[in-house]
Amino acid sequence: MRLLMLGGTGFVGRCVVEAALARGWAVTVAHRGRRPAPAGARVVVVDRSAADGLAGLRTGEWDLAVDTWSGAPSTVRDAARLLRDRVGHLTYVSSRSVYVFAPPADADEDAEVVDASADDGADVDYARAKRGGELAAVDAFGDRALLARAGLILGPYEDVGRLPWWLTRMARGGDVLAPGPRDLPLQYVDARDLAVWALDAAAAGLSGPYNVVSPLGHTTMGELLDTCVRVTGADARLRWADPQTIADAGIAPWTELPVWLPPGELYDALHRGDVSRAVATGLRCRPVAETVADTWAWLRGLDGPAPLRADLPPVGLDPRREADLLARLGDS
Repeated sequence: MRLLMLGGTGFVGRCVVEAALARGWAVTVAHRGRRPAPAGARVVVVDRSAADGLAGLRTGEWDLAVDTWSGAPSTVRDAARLLRDRVGHLTYVSSRSVYVFAPPADADEDAEVVDASADDGADVDYARAKRGGELAAVDAFGDRALLARAGLILGPYEDVGRLPWWLTRMARGGDVLAPGPRDLPLQYVDARDLAVWALDAAAAGLSGPYNVVSPLGHTTMGELLDTCVRVTGADARLRWADPQTIADAGIAPWTELPVWLPPGELYDALHRGDVSRAVATGLRCRPVAETVADTWAWLRGLDGPAPLRADLPPVGLDPRREADLLARLGDS
């Protein structure tokens, strides 16, 4: 297979490239050249934000292409139109954020999506940007377009900082605020499992939307945090607090306490989706222990801090705010 990866040096894109190279595929990475591409990939320097920035892709043919763009849908549109006659199949890595908020628990791919346009620029929110990117992919490739609607993505190379924050927090040791309930089920996908499924699905010619995240109950908040403590080997003690106690302290879920959402509408939208279609087409999710251990190994192997996306605010709880609530919890 000949794969064109638009991007390919960060998180999901890098996992796609590494998975394709491991299969012996011929991989072309089209990116701005600011970070090294995985060894073995051919590099074409492009700048999708610049006028005529796709000039390097005016020639060439590929069996498959993968695009993870999260900005202006018009950028996806321009690349898809340029490539549609020279690429056999396009996978667009989208998001479950495209559904109108809040999709009910167990919502599948037929849930209502937000209004968007392939011609939208960078002034739209994330949900409209991803939905517009989907429309751009389908407009150019029709039934040769696969829409991978990912949920929460974790694993090595993560550039949002959610799992890295928990791991580094555990590594500091001491009492750690743990948001409950402990048995709260979570849905997420390891970026490497997303990559494997996307390549398999593309090679099989699948098209249309798929929710790509683990089945409900793949892990729990307790298992995730217990695993973080174990793999870091730190002297950390989890101090569990119920959702109301956390809310009363003014601590924000998802951003200050990454991954976690209290039971309710938003939790149902992000952690209770129907993924039966992706599972039926081969999605397999590795154990949480493997995701956590490999992410910790990656973090420890870096020369400096983990890379973070410049377009997103940092995540994690200020130590002073954590200490304040821990003090109120007493010895419970």
